[in-house]
Amino acid sequence: MGIEHDVVALLTSAGRKLATAESCTGGLIASALASVPGCGACLDVGFVAYSPSGKGGFLGVREETMERYGLTSEEVAREMAEGALAAQGCTADMAVSNTGVADSVGDGQGPPAGTQCFAWSWRSKDGRCVTFSDTQRFSGSRNEIREAAAQYALSRIEHYFKLLDVHRE
Repeated sequence: MGIEHDVVALLTSAGRKLATAESCTGGLIASALASVPGCGACLDVGFVAYSPSGKGGFLGVREETMERYGLTSEEVAREMAEGALAAQGCTADMAVSNTGVADSVGDGQGPPAGTQCFAWSWRSKDGRCVTFSDTQRFSGSRNEIREAAAQYALSRIEHYFKLLDVHRE
């Protein structure tokens, strides 16, 4: 059993549904959960929004946020997670998002290779969101970084879920 089994068990037992909003991981977070039998009880929807237009058009990430903080930023990750929860048809009450760079960018500008930004959002019954975010840097090949980022995103769900007790109404 891996972290994806633990996440499915946690969310299922808590009666929670999850949405994913992924950029750099390209669907690996949702795919890891989908590999677990019974995941349909907790996996609602997964978005892969790689481009700025996808992030803005499908997840509601503001152009101003992308320009001011860059695509690899906790601010963009936060808006991605919150946007997934606000998306039409989404019935999830929790979302996880990822945006980052897996390998070096040609011009040497911007974040270093392996930089990954994450957000975890929970929607309360009154519609408010509580969002946590984090930035990590992973090493390895492009796909090793993407896989590590997906596993990290899943591994922090229980941690932030426990912190919710502090933020509940």
